[in-house]
Amino acid sequence: MQLSAALYEERLTAPRSWWFISFLVGVAFALVLLPFGTLPMLGGLVGGTAVAAVAASSYGSVRIRVVGDSLLAGEAKIPVAALGEAEVLDAEEARAWRTYKADTRAFLLLRAYVPTALRVEVTDPEDPTPYLYLSTREPERLAKALEAARTAAA
Repeated sequence: MQLSAALYEERLTAPRSWWFISFLVGVAFALVLLPFGTLPMLGGLVGGTAVAAVAASSYGSVRIRVVGDSLLAGEAKIPVAALGEAEVLDAEEARAWRTYKADTRAFLLLRAYVPTALRVEVTDPEDPTPYLYLSTREPERLAKALEAARTAAA
């Protein structure tokens, strides 16, 4: 099997404000350790900032890719042949599908800091998952890539 170029690739990176919050977590750790002296305080600043930054980085490292005849979304790998119609969701519709319209059986690749999303039906009768909810900053482009992959696979 030969790897082909990705038709679509996106990393759902954490917003810049999260990096500032990581620093504030470090400051909080430093303040907690301040009564123990300067060295523990500095260790708390560095350690707390590092731990919070690693958490923000790992949460924001999830990727969505369309490669060949597959959709790779986080840990999931789904053949495009098992996918149906894709629906582009604006911020308001995306919020509705994250909350009261959500199905507990659905696959959600959810990042609350990304306001738009794509909802893709799963047509495989063997799969109990009714749809995929994918947070994405470019839902129209992802829908076009899925359609192109489906057309190329047929």
